[in-house]
Amino acid sequence: MKGFGGKNQSKREKENIDQFIKTAFNLQAQGRKLEAAKYYKYLIKKGIKDYRVFSNYGIFLNEIGKHKEAKLELKKAISLNPKYANAYYNLAVLYINQENFKDAEILLKKAINLKSDFAIAHYNLGFILKDMGRLKESESFNQKALEGDPQLTDAYLALSTMQVNATNQKWQNQLFSESLLKNKNNRELVNIFFARANVFHREGKYQESAENLIKANNIKLKMNKSEVNLLIDKTKKLKKSSDNYLKSNEIVKNYPISIFIVGLPRCGSTLVESIISLNSTVKDLGEINIFEEAYREYKQSDRHKDISEIYSEKLKITKNKTITTNKWLFNYQYAGIIAQAIPNAKIIHCYRNPLDNILSMYRAHFGIGNYFSSSLIDSAAIYSDQKEIMKIYKKEFKNHIYSLNYDELVTHPSKEIKSLILWLGWEWNDLYLSPHLNNRKVSTRSNVQVRSPINIKSLGGWKNYKDMLQPAMEILKENGNLIQ
Repeated sequence: MKGFGGKNQSKREKENIDQFIKTAFNLQAQGRKLEAAKYYKYLIKKGIKDYRVFSNYGIFLNEIGKHKEAKLELKKAISLNPKYANAYYNLAVLYINQENFKDAEILLKKAINLKSDFAIAHYNLGFILKDMGRLKESESFNQKALEGDPQLTDAYLALSTMQVNATNQKWQNQLFSESLLKNKNNRELVNIFFARANVFHREGKYQESAENLIKANNIKLKMNKSEVNLLIDKTKKLKKSSDNYLKSNEIVKNYPISIFIVGLPRCGSTLVESIISLNSTVKDLGEINIFEEAYREYKQSDRHKDISEIYSEKLKITKNKTITTNKWLFNYQYAGIIAQAIPNAKIIHCYRNPLDNILSMYRAHFGIGNYFSSSLIDSAAIYSDQKEIMKIYKKEFKNHIYSLNYDELVTHPSKEIKSLILWLGWEWNDLYLSPHLNNRKVSTRSNVQVRSPINIKSLGGWKNYKDMLQPAMEILKENGNLIQ
């Protein structure tokens, strides 16, 4: 930052403090965050008590992963100006990223009370309430978000995934307005086309839904490459690692029981986790790839520690939670290593009709990762890859792996759930039949569906999109995985 520092500049710096602040704000608005941060850091060091400086610097620190420092700066901003809505909002975002939804909710409501038309605050409140299963409240806040900002495409997408109030058509009329498409970036266009597809799907207009799905996913593929070949190569490499893995003879005392739920996205894994986590001794870790992290550390270290030791260190459990569920679905690639390396490991492989699975992935707007799902051909290739490798692992480690067919689960829930609980070695409780009553936080694309009683609504849904799915059907046929 040219001109900063120096013994003879103190007077000039004091006189130009407002200009420095203005410059920092402009730099941040331009996306030049590192440059802006230098200004903020300098101003704070000089003792400037401007709440906006602390708030904006807190945003920057949060974005680069310095969460503790960010929290301090944001709280300082609030103390300097308790009526500054943006500071409450920015601190709430930090808590959301840490999945501290309770405190985030309080802060967002404070921000909204101070600034009633704070659209993005309304949206984020709707976002966390949706994950918490409070769907009616979520719908209300998303609608308020659009009242404050009719261009907020995230809110349209959120509303389109919920069983919305049929009497409120205003947001849908806005969604289908051609003017909404003007001056939108690719991310916003994807939101719009997915939202339109969801509305058409709910209305039974499958051709129109398909047209919008294709638009949305084609844009996504331009934004992020599928990288399907890298995923398939990874499966092959990890199979070799599994074959060469030398299981440790060391017994790990008091090692927690670890249940790994694996498969592809949209295979029923969230439902399974909701069933299992009704056991009061289970801590559901959700989609967390700590096993992959543990494996990488093991490979990069001198291997004084076994994978199981590294993995157990990453587990955050309490005394009354002796069982963990890990729903990082792509652990199917590590299934052979998990079966050998983790004491008491239990692996549940979830799968469903391939065309229903591929359609469900194609209809789901994954924010980060799973980029292959935007290609029907690549999704079919990945489906075949995971089916083949799990077939191999089930033969090699049959005592560790349970096959759970989602189609059978929703068709015959009592039978299939009792079979699963028996395999886990647990006592039966009728509560397992009502996973929709589980009030746990759910942050996956199934966060709405899992709040409803088990049903067969999604079975055979691919038939409504048969023409669109032809490219996937060809790949599945080639690999012997086409089920109709």
